[in-house]
Amino acid sequence: MRASNFFISTLKEAPADAEVKSHQLMLRAGFIKRLSAGIYSYMPIALRVIRKVEAIVREEMNRAGAIELLMPVVQPAELWQESGRFQKYGPELLRLKDRHERDFVIQPTSEEVVTDIARQELRSYRQLPKNFYHIQTKFRDERRPRFGLMRGREFTMKDAYSFDRDAASAAKSYETMSRAYCAIFDRFGLRYRAVGADSGAIGGDLSQEFQVVADTGEDAIVYCPDSDYAANMELAEALAPAAPRAAPSQPMKLTPTPGKSTCEDVAELLGLPLAATVKSLVLATDSVDDGGSVTATTIWLLLVRGDHSLNEVKAGKLPGLKAGFRFATAAEIEDHFGCKPGYLGPIGTRKPVKIVADRSVAAMSDFVCGANEADAHLTGVNWGRDASEPDLVADIRNVVAGDPSPDGKGLLAIQRGIEVGHVFYLGTKYSQAMNATYLDENGKPQLMEMGCYGIGITRLLGAAIEQNHDERGIVWPDAMAPFTVVLCPIGYDRSAEVKAAADALHDELAAAGIDVMLDDRGERPGAMFADWELIGIPHRVVISDRGLKDGQLEYQGRRDAAATRIARANVAGFLRGRLVS
Repeated sequence: MRASNFFISTLKEAPADAEVKSHQLMLRAGFIKRLSAGIYSYMPIALRVIRKVEAIVREEMNRAGAIELLMPVVQPAELWQESGRFQKYGPELLRLKDRHERDFVIQPTSEEVVTDIARQELRSYRQLPKNFYHIQTKFRDERRPRFGLMRGREFTMKDAYSFDRDAASAAKSYETMSRAYCAIFDRFGLRYRAVGADSGAIGGDLSQEFQVVADTGEDAIVYCPDSDYAANMELAEALAPAAPRAAPSQPMKLTPTPGKSTCEDVAELLGLPLAATVKSLVLATDSVDDGGSVTATTIWLLLVRGDHSLNEVKAGKLPGLKAGFRFATAAEIEDHFGCKPGYLGPIGTRKPVKIVADRSVAAMSDFVCGANEADAHLTGVNWGRDASEPDLVADIRNVVAGDPSPDGKGLLAIQRGIEVGHVFYLGTKYSQAMNATYLDENGKPQLMEMGCYGIGITRLLGAAIEQNHDERGIVWPDAMAPFTVVLCPIGYDRSAEVKAAADALHDELAAAGIDVMLDDRGERPGAMFADWELIGIPHRVVISDRGLKDGQLEYQGRRDAAATRIARANVAGFLRGRLVS
């Protein structure tokens, strides 16, 4: 490829609304153009990266036995109503009507459509297992699209769906996909972790995220440096304290805390460690009749240690909260506790509430909590003596660095990551709802066991840049770069020798199957180098009159501090040795 036949459009500065590095650099390097909030045009140079990502994904999916098809972006609502997700998915699902007032959705994912295909086409156990995948445009109507391709509304995803005859074979399909994902991300040359995860809105029993490690990642990855344990924050288990609850050593006392409504302020006022305080969070669950009217409301008081934070995903799995919860209103809180938030606690509520204590809180003694009285807290509180034992003790908090690992092999550490892939074992969640059955050896219908597997194709671009950039621009891994090698001839439009050498090397490398770009624009060296460093081409060869006189060219890797002089005749072989296959 020659630059004069391509389209290059770089900027000196990123737009002010670009918040993270990947967004800034993709705009500056001319990869994307904003069309609307969370919706971008992919410019030619970005499309080259996308196509390379897709090619690797296809190769590994095909190698793993998956079969490619293509399902539509616009899907009839009837299928989503059949699965129950039309109502449950929430506002991220874009719903629309056609001219006949029939309901449709713009797909964020394709479980319903592929299950409909399977129930029509996979009728016998002899046709199983099957794994269908496609690479297709998705749309999720994010409330606040941000960070460029990291959290956009329109994006490209590879999603695959496996169908098996029983749980054992479904587990094998899941493991096959998990290995395929490791092969994919290994080929991309990215640092990543595969972590246990919550299944969220997709549903299912077994789930694993693939997280690209990056300091700017939105997700917290929990792992044990001394073992293979890894999970996302939503799933990581916080073990109960090993030591038993200590006996009371202080009397309970009402202590004035004027204007101190946070655990941090109360601990500072009383000269106590934050871990001696208890934080109160109030949730509500509503019972509704067939017409959707609320018939009863239950108030829940969740207690976590003052230096910990509530994990809402864990809370949402508790008995009584599984069907859905909300945070209680100020009026509900005052009605049940007799005071405003900031001074709430488990003792002396005005009306009955369900009390759930985190494992660490259940093990506390002589703790500090709200007194259900404005500007006051209780000190020296103990379970059993002062407060009734909680209705439920459960793991409801986020882990922190230094907590013991659930596998018993060390202490937990936390790093940031960007989710780029997710594998789920769904079981019969969709096949049961949509009656997707096959006939077994005895001619009896059985529900298919399903799995689903997603990779954010366009999100990978942002994640790769967040992990690979410097003060000069993007640093693409070889497998993802829009071009692997760029030839930078100095004086291409002025020196016949430079032009001839550059043209010959370009043709030689292209014939050898190397993805090469020749910058034939006649730019000054500084501007030319700056463009390709910003764009992130991993390998650069400089051709100049001075070098040609000595029979040498200059090679510099994108991460190299200095250039290396190479004999002109050896450049092609040298590059082949440096390129990552």
